[in-house]
This record gives sequence, C-alpha cells and structure tokens, in this order.
Amino acid sequence: MKRDFISMFNLNKKEIYEIFDLTKKLKESQQKGVAHKIFQEKTLAMIFEKPSLRTRVTFETGMTQLGGHAIYLAPADIKLGTRESVPDAARNLSRWVDLIVARVFAHKTVVDLAQYATIPVINGLSDLEHPCQIMCDLFTIIEKRGALESTTIAYIGDGNNVCNSFIAASSLLGFTLNIATPKGYEPNNDYLAKVKTATLTDDPKEAVTDADIIYTDVWASMGQENELEQRKKTFMPYQLNKELLKSAKKDYQIMHCMPAHRGEEITDAVIDGPASIVFDQAENRLHIQKGIMVWLSK
Repeated sequence: MKRDFISMFNLNKKEIYEIFDLTKKLKESQQKGVAHKIFQEKTLAMIFEKPSLRTRVTFETGMTQLGGHAIYLAPADIKLGTRESVPDAARNLSRWVDLIVARVFAHKTVVDLAQYATIPVINGLSDLEHPCQIMCDLFTIIEKRGALESTTIAYIGDGNNVCNSFIAASSLLGFTLNIATPKGYEPNNDYLAKVKTATLTDDPKEAVTDADIIYTDVWASMGQENELEQRKKTFMPYQLNKELLKSAKKDYQIMHCMPAHRGEEITDAVIDGPASIVFDQAENRLHIQKGIMVWLSK
C-alpha cells in the first residue's frame, strides 16, 4: 500500500522515529561525502502554487543528492482546478513520475492529490499544516537537546499551519507545547481538541517561562497581506525580543521556520544571537525531506 505524508497525523510515533533515524544516516553520508544514490532514475514532481526558497531548494537538491531528478511546476504550468482538475493531474503525474510534493493554498488540494495519485504525495505546505517543517524542527531539537519527551516548546505568534502541525506532533510524541496567540488568532480548534499536551494562552511571558525552545513564525502568511498592518499592531506584544526573553529560562534556544520578517515577529538581536539555532534548523529541511522521500518510497 502506498504511503502519503499530508499531515503529522498520517504518522505514528514509531514511524516518526524511523524517519529521524533514516535522516540521521543520510545527513551523515552527505557530510562525509559518501554517495547515497537511492533514487537513480526516479523523478519528483514539485507542484508549487506558492513561491518558496527553502521548500523548493531543499526538495530539488535532496532529489539530486539521492541520484534522482526534480521537475518544478510553477502555478502557470498546471493551474490546478482551472486548466485541469486535481484528480486528472494526479492520475497523469502517477504515470510519469515517482513522487509528488505540493505546496498549495488549500489543504483539500493536497488531500485530493493523494486520493487520486497512485504514487506518494507530500504536503510541502497548505493552509492547514506544514508537516515537513515540523519534522525538520523536531529532528533539530533532538540533535540539540537529545530528547523530545522532556522538552517544552513555546510557540509564540499566529496560530497558523505551523502551529497546527506542532499540536499534532505534540500529541504523537508527548512533548509539552505552550502556545501564545492573540485572541482571535488561535490555532485550529479540532486539532486542539485532540490533544492533552498543548496549552493555549494569550500571554507570551507565561508561555516562555519554562520553555526550552522558543519558536515563532511570520505574523501574516501568504494570502494575508491585506491584513498585515492590523496584524502588526495586534502581534507586537508577541515579538521575540530581549525584553520578552527576560521571562525565559537561561538555556533556551530560538527557532523560526523562516522567512523571517526582522523587526516584526523577531528582532535581529534574537535571530542572530547566541541562543538562535535558526540556520541549523533551516539546513535540516534538506536532510529531513530526503528522509521522508526515502521512507515513503520503501
């Protein structure tokens, strides 16, 4: 039976750690210059309705390092749902390529791709979840701190797709998740209702007090640009800055999934400071996505 990775809820704890173990081996091989051409003669179709730096470069580079090939399909190339239906695109691609990653606006698009494709489909981002990002983040935390179960993560800012995937992951892996969002910007209620490991507050100081990892994301995602000025006013008390971090533990570490809007959700002093592991985190997008692709293809 084929596997897809559309949501963190697609995986169980055992499968997540299988991907982490595989990722560790692939990362070590890459760093040592040991060839791992697992995907020779295989092709990845990359459907992008939204622009990207990290998602595009890491999937395309990862496929090259695995010995395969990636085809970038920009919004104008397919026009899913207008020029061609999602089911038809999925059926066609299944005849030609070996994997699909889709970075889309609506979560239903990637769900439908997975339903009609006979090859693995990966959610490269949707409005509901960003599971590849969270797999990367959790892998990075294990590298830096050794374990997840004893880790407390504070997520500060918009209750968006990244936050939703964190909630799902906390229920699967048992780490503590403190979420601080302004009222009216909370994460998905259905996700919150499924878990006992996540707490929600509108007080960022409360959220960071006992946190090992302090995490933020942009205040306005793609498609919300018309809300940006209002969001800046609403979210300014949630900015990761030196003042807020006075409430945190001494050995906290800072994470951000990027792109970072410096001076908005995070200051230069914090993202470039000694506690930041943001760029190690960004590097691991490459390694975790290689692990995900290889695991899905087994």
